[in-house]
Amino acid sequence: MGKGRRWKKILLIVTVIFLVLYIIACNILVNVALVPETMEKLQAFEDLTEEGLEALVQTDDILENQAESRDETKEWLEAADSELLTVTTKDGYELVGRIFYQEEGTGHKWVLLLHGYTGWKEELYPIACQYAGEGYQILVPDMRCNGESEGDFIGMGWTDRLDNLLWLDLILEKDPEAEIAIHGQSMGASCALMMAGEEALPKAVRAIVADSAYTDAYEMFAKQMWEWFHLPAFPLLPGASMMLKLRAGYSLKEASALEAVKRTSLPVLLIHGKEDAFVPSEMSETLYEAAAGEKELLLVEGAGHVQVQDKEPDLYYGTVFSFLELHGIR
Repeated sequence: MGKGRRWKKILLIVTVIFLVLYIIACNILVNVALVPETMEKLQAFEDLTEEGLEALVQTDDILENQAESRDETKEWLEAADSELLTVTTKDGYELVGRIFYQEEGTGHKWVLLLHGYTGWKEELYPIACQYAGEGYQILVPDMRCNGESEGDFIGMGWTDRLDNLLWLDLILEKDPEAEIAIHGQSMGASCALMMAGEEALPKAVRAIVADSAYTDAYEMFAKQMWEWFHLPAFPLLPGASMMLKLRAGYSLKEASALEAVKRTSLPVLLIHGKEDAFVPSEMSETLYEAAAGEKELLLVEGAGHVQVQDKEPDLYYGTVFSFLELHGIR
C-alpha cells in the first residue's frame, strides 16, 4: 500500500508539473503571436515581416508595378485633403485612423480600408489612391495593437469587427447618405467578412471586398505554427486558444470569417493570389462556396500574399470597381 501511494503521489506531481509547463508554453505562444509588447522585445515583428517578404513573389512585372504605384501614391498624398481622427473602444483603447476627403459635391461613395496582421494604415495608401481616383472618400484605420492604435492583444479580426463599427458610425456622422464598401487585406479581409455577419452592421454598407482572407484564425495559425515558431500545432494551439479566451476574451476559433459569410446577404468579392504562401488561396475558395449572398471570386496566377494588385493592377481594380458599381455604389 505504501509503495502504491508513493507512485500515485509521484504521478500526481509529474502531472501537475506537466500541466504547469503546458500552461506556461501556451501563454508564451499567445504573447509571441498576439501581444505586440512581447513581439517587439523578441523581435517577432521583424522576423515575421522578413519571412513574409521572403515568401512573396518577386518578378519583374510585380516590382515595376509596385514602383509605379508608389510614385502615383506619393504624388496623390502630397495634394490629398486628409484628417487624423480617433475613436475610443468600449474597453477603453484609443484607435487612430485617417480620412481622405473628396471635394464637396462629388457624391457619397465611401470605403473603409483594413490592413493585415501586424500591419498599419499606411500600407493601404496605394489602394486608397485608386479609390480616390474613382471619387471615393476613404477612411483607413490602424486596428488595435497596430500602427498608432492602442491595445493589448491583436484581434485577428474578431475584436476588430466591433472596433470598426465605430469607424462606420463616424462615417455616417459625417455623411448620413454614405454608401460604404469595406475592403480588407489578409487579416483585414477576414475582419471585413466577420463584420458582414454582424446584425449591427449599418445598412449603408453595400459590399465587401476581401483580398487574401483566411477562413478562421485557428486554421491560419495551425498552418503557420511550424513555419513561424518551429512548433507543431498540436498540442499547443488548442491550449493557446483557450488561454487567449481567458486573457483577451476571444478564442482563435471564434475569429471565423467562414461562419460569418454563411450569415450575410451582402455581396462579397473574394480575391486571392494562387502563389500565396501565407494564406492558401483554397481558403478563399472555401469562403466563396460558403457565402450566402451574391459573390464573386478572382484567383490570379503568379501572385503571392496580397500581391494581386501588383501582379495584375488593371484586372484587380477593374474587378473591384465594377463589382462595387454593380452592387449599388455609384
